[in-house]
Amino acid sequence: MPYAGGVSTFSDECNLHVTAGDGGAGCVAFRREAHVSKGGPDGGDGGDGGSVWLVADRNVASLLAFRDHPHRRAHNGRHGGGSKRHGARGKDLEVAVPMGTVVVDHETREPLADLVNNGDRWLAAQAGEGGRGNARFLSNRRRAPAFAEQGEHGEQRWLRLELKLLADVAIVGFPNVGKSTLISRISAAKPKIADYPFTTLEPNLGVVRTDDGFEMVVADIPGLIEGASRGRGLGYQFLRHVERAQVLLVLVDLAPWDGVAPHEQLQVLLNELGSYQADLLNRPRLVVGSRADMAPGHSFDGAVVSSVTGEGINKLIGELVRLVGESRAQQVESVLSVIHRPLPAEIQLRRHDDGSWEVLGRAARRAVALSDLTDDQALAYATERLQQLGVDTALARAGLKTGDEVRIGEFSFEYEEDT
Repeated sequence: MPYAGGVSTFSDECNLHVTAGDGGAGCVAFRREAHVSKGGPDGGDGGDGGSVWLVADRNVASLLAFRDHPHRRAHNGRHGGGSKRHGARGKDLEVAVPMGTVVVDHETREPLADLVNNGDRWLAAQAGEGGRGNARFLSNRRRAPAFAEQGEHGEQRWLRLELKLLADVAIVGFPNVGKSTLISRISAAKPKIADYPFTTLEPNLGVVRTDDGFEMVVADIPGLIEGASRGRGLGYQFLRHVERAQVLLVLVDLAPWDGVAPHEQLQVLLNELGSYQADLLNRPRLVVGSRADMAPGHSFDGAVVSSVTGEGINKLIGELVRLVGESRAQQVESVLSVIHRPLPAEIQLRRHDDGSWEVLGRAARRAVALSDLTDDQALAYATERLQQLGVDTALARAGLKTGDEVRIGEFSFEYEEDT
């Protein structure tokens, strides 16, 4: 008799808020030596913060851990110190998610990553860089810099995680067709079973192990109804779990509670699968009549099973083993699918509806965000850095007029044309 391990809890959608660590601040310090003018600057740099990574882990079965605790934050970098002591780097945070997790932007719903294989990693929030200490600003023109950079804030964002089960076999069928009973018969999964529509409100997984050591994962997908591909009933919420299955086991009820004949059930199910994703109809599939014990006089001419009496169960498992084995032999391991967020050009301008202008680009934002603009030396350095980056030239070419508002990060000023 096959043996299996099942899961008792499941969560296939959740929100996740990730916050990378802030960079540490640079230090303002001077050496205290009699023979060195003004002691000499020797403030160390702040350490970079830690980043947040999502990592696919075969030992994580669901997204349940994020349902009530959606926030994850990496460690901050330490501040720099005197004697050019650099602050320690913040530790990265690795967040384990199930294999098959799709990462989506919470606001735009743009897909960002598809973590299919065990060990796949994706950078969810980038760490803030540490600020430079005053020793880094020493120059022939600046012999005693009395300023340092602040640490950069780590990236933070809301993400949407959606799990698509990585099952070898997906069992699909109408509600109450016997899917849950079948998976409990062929595996050790213990799904909740009752005699009413949509009794299964979450997918159930079972691992089927044969006497010769062959293992396959079987997923009991909650009941589909006509119109599911258009969102009727549970709709897309569970149809997506069929996407990754190598083999489809289509159960038709030989004793349907609503009188829909097996061949009509099959037609509806195939229509819904094809409407949702056309290539699902090209997957290897096995059509089986279910609940044969309740329809002794059936006229179904295909394979039949009874999860109660055990009729046809061993033959069914043998056929699934054959189909899954053939599919695995033809399968090439998938490659991590990631949509990289394009980095903006070093300097980029955007005009807003209110007539103000925004300067984009990380280097420009860092020039003002990490500097203490209340300090004259720091302000002069930030202005010099923006000029080096070509901000003044870009603003002039864009045709800005005196008095136009310009924003760089959280800093804003009024533009003045050169005279």
